[in-house]
Amino acid sequence: MFELGCKIFLSYLLGSFSGSLLLGRLKGTDIREMGSGNAGATNALRTQGLLFALCVAVFDVGKGILAAAWLAHASWLPLDPELERLWVVAACGAAAVVGHIYPFWHDFRGGKGAATLIGAYCIVAPKLILPALVIFLLSVSLTGYVGLATILTVVAAFLFSMVLYADVSTPFWFALSMAVLVIAAHRGNVERMFAGNENRLERAMVWRKK
Repeated sequence: MFELGCKIFLSYLLGSFSGSLLLGRLKGTDIREMGSGNAGATNALRTQGLLFALCVAVFDVGKGILAAAWLAHASWLPLDPELERLWVVAACGAAAVVGHIYPFWHDFRGGKGAATLIGAYCIVAPKLILPALVIFLLSVSLTGYVGLATILTVVAAFLFSMVLYADVSTPFWFALSMAVLVIAAHRGNVERMFAGNENRLERAMVWRKK
C-alpha cells in the first residue's frame, strides 16, 4: 500500500499543475478571472484564442498520460507484488484528474477534468477513446454546449466500457468513478443550461443562427 499511496499522491500533485494557469502567467493573465472563470481549455479558447487553448489542451492531456503511463510504473518506489498493475495505472490516472479539478498549487480552483481524463483514458482504457471522441464531436456540433458534450461523453465512455472491456473490471470502475466526478464538476454548467444562460461554442455547431 506504500507504493500505491505514494503514487496516488504524486499523481495528484502532477495533476495540480494547470496548463491554462501556468501558461497564463507567462502572459500575465489568470483566465479564472475571465469568461466562465474556469481554468480549462474551453475557457482558454474563448478568452485567449486557439493557439493558447491548444497548448493548454496538450499540457493537460499530457499530465494524464504521464501519471498513468510513467508514475504508475515508476520503479524508484518498491513495487508491491500484490497490486494489480492496471489498478495502479487507473488510480494514478484518477488522481491526476482530481488534481486538475482541485489543484493544490492553484488554490484548489482548477478545470473540469476532461482533458486530463482523456490522457488517462489513453493508458487505462484506450479502446474508449474513439467512441468517446465521436460522441463529443457530435454533441458539440449539434448543441454547441461543451459542458453537455463532456457529460454525455463520460456517460458514453462508461457504457462502452461494459462492452469493450467486459472481461476486465478496472476500466469499468475507472469509467464509472470518472463519470461521477466529471459530472459533479459540471454541475454549474447544468444549472446554467436549465436557466438558459449557458454559453455555446457556436462556431462548432452544424446548425446555427446566421
